[in-house]
Amino acid sequence: MAHAAPTSREVARYGGPPDVFGARTHATARWAVPLALALVYGYWAAANTRYGGPITGWNVLFGFVTAIVFFVLYLGVQAVGPHVRREVHAFLWAALWGSATGFLFSLSGRGHTVLASTVLALAVAAPVFMAVFYRYYTHEDAAGHRIR
Repeated sequence: MAHAAPTSREVARYGGPPDVFGARTHATARWAVPLALALVYGYWAAANTRYGGPITGWNVLFGFVTAIVFFVLYLGVQAVGPHVRREVHAFLWAALWGSATGFLFSLSGRGHTVLASTVLALAVAAPVFMAVFYRYYTHEDAAGHRIR
């Protein structure tokens, strides 16, 4: 005979899993994740500009400046996003990831055209927009307010 799996009272009461991490962990992750992504992005951009050559001071400076710009843009989208409609919010994330990918592609080799970088940026931005829009659309009520 089949029986229903037991659930905890907290899951049954609130309709979702309990929050494993505390508020301090979430607050730290809001800036630590973008910082880690920015450092990886800056290293990747600096490595692309070397073309396999030696590491120079200008190359390291370019990597850090690229990381700082990416970090600021990421935090900007993260801060502005909750205050705009879901379409604009999804477009901001798509624009960030599409342009970031197109920029890295333009640095990756000699002979890449602006058209090729733009096509790749749009090819990345379109699925990012669809995925993020779907997520925001499914996490709002009928009036457009985010469910927390």
